[in-house]
Amino acid sequence: MLTIYGLKNCDTTRKARRWLTSREHEHRFIDVRHDGIDAKTLRGWSAKIGWEKLLNRRGTTWRSLTDEQRSEVDERKAIALMASQPALIKRPVLENKGALLVGFDEREYTALFA
Repeated sequence: MLTIYGLKNCDTTRKARRWLTSREHEHRFIDVRHDGIDAKTLRGWSAKIGWEKLLNRRGTTWRSLTDEQRSEVDERKAIALMASQPALIKRPVLENKGALLVGFDEREYTALFA
């Protein structure tokens, strides 16, 4: 089944879920802050698309980190940060039949379900 990961209060996640629902794509929603996300899942995503694409460096959670936490980020450190503070994951993350999309781009979603 199609799974979408995000935060229930994230506007982009809500937009993606509305898009899926309006096109009758059944999906399971996982709120990464409430339900959590494990490092194994993050490592799998990182292997597919790269940790740099997953790590949200624009949000308030990133800005609230200490300089030490933000310095010299590599894959190991990024995954540990995202696992401990799921708001650091770019949202939403959509998994469908081996495909993985990060963020919401209507063109990408349309192509995936064409």
